[in-house]
Amino acid sequence: MKTTNPTPTVTEKNKGQDKVEKIEKEVESFDEIYDVAVVKGKKDTLVVYKVKHMQRFNMKEIEKDLNKTLEKKYPKENFTVSSDYKIFLEAVRLVERKNNGSLSDKQAEKRFNEIVKMSSDMK
Repeated sequence: MKTTNPTPTVTEKNKGQDKVEKIEKEVESFDEIYDVAVVKGKKDTLVVYKVKHMQRFNMKEIEKDLNKTLEKKYPKENFTVSSDYKIFLEAVRLVERKNNGSLSDKQAEKRFNEIVKMSSDMK
């Protein structure tokens, strides 16, 4: 399976990078998941992932278990969790543009909020 494995990103400089990396490791520990992107904004943390093909029948259960695990380990965080491929692509684009310097922190936060809103609208 082809994975992109983008680096976990924070929209603000030097705020919570370690926590975001721990969250990514936690999500990657699920056997059913093979690719993860984690982006942390000022208020929310976006976790998007891809599920292995044969596990697609269990997607609701996987998302429920993932939500429960993240809420238990990080109770102060506000998570937006999605397995939607479009949201995954938008998150990866945001990470790439942030890392190569074509987005400022303010622009990255604005785009991050648009992606979170798009994710919540799809549910």
